[in-house]
Amino acid sequence: MLNLHAVRLSFPSDSNIIVGQSHFVKTLEDIYEAMVNAVPGAMFGVAFNEASGPCLTRSDGTDDALRQTAIEITTAIGAGHIFAVVMRGVFPINVLGRIKDVPEVCGIFCATANPVEVIVAETEQGRGILGVVDGSSPRGIETDTDVDVRRDFLRQIGYKR
Repeated sequence: MLNLHAVRLSFPSDSNIIVGQSHFVKTLEDIYEAMVNAVPGAMFGVAFNEASGPCLTRSDGTDDALRQTAIEITTAIGAGHIFAVVMRGVFPINVLGRIKDVPEVCGIFCATANPVEVIVAETEQGRGILGVVDGSSPRGIETDTDVDVRRDFLRQIGYKR
């Protein structure tokens, strides 16, 4: 048996998410520490699905609503050894390096504020993430004007001088 599902993730429009794969229950505490060390005062929730033992969805965070959203995301995906971080007022670029450095993290599927669909494979054993659809397909090729807009935007939000 092999079934494929597209799971549309739901999260607040003023937030960003990171979805990844990990391999050990210590993931939850280590991602929590990575987040608060990267951005003190960060507002976020994190959830992790175990793949053995009691197979629980475990969660933590600094904001109860974002924590609940992270639980809803990992529960909807339903795969073991995956995690979701939902953050507000923090861009993934501020924390992604720290999360990638967590020893239990195997990989990142997406870090985005775009609409996301997770492509899930389901077998008799369980579920796994095959990949994600992050945002929309390209509509054209960047023009000189688009380059100027991109560069101005990066300076407006403080990522370039």
